[in-house]
Amino acid sequence: MTPVDWPEVARIYAEGIATGFATFEKEVPPYEIWDKAHTSSCRLVAVEQDTITGWAALSPVSGRCVYGGVAEVSVYVGKTGRGKGIGKLLLSALVDESEKAGFWTLQSGIFPENEGSVRIHLQCGFRQIGYRERIGQLDGVWKDNLIFERRSKKVGAS
Repeated sequence: MTPVDWPEVARIYAEGIATGFATFEKEVPPYEIWDKAHTSSCRLVAVEQDTITGWAALSPVSGRCVYGGVAEVSVYVGKTGRGKGIGKLLLSALVDESEKAGFWTLQSGIFPENEGSVRIHLQCGFRQIGYRERIGQLDGVWKDNLIFERRSKKVGAS
């Protein structure tokens, strides 16, 4: 993913927001804000016939150096790309890239109704480690969140 990709990435992000089960966010931030909130490495796009169909990126979970190898996962697939395995391909590639970049733990918070995301996380070696009941509101409705984690067998394994 490069800054030139942002308009398509933002469009796909907006489509995810519109589903009501991808994020608590209500609107796509400007690129500058999104850029600062995500790691500079491990930014991926899926391209099909010269069109970006999905994206994946990591966000640091903390500014404390002890958590420097722990990141939060974001994977979004646009409407036209859903159901084609693009999410799983992106998440698998993100896992690989994260290990190359030195990350030892990836985590995700997923709404329970986002069954596709739950499925691909499990397929990519994540395990559910928690359930946060009524953790936040979206449009006035309390939402639960499933917490998933993947610990690298390559980075930080010793």
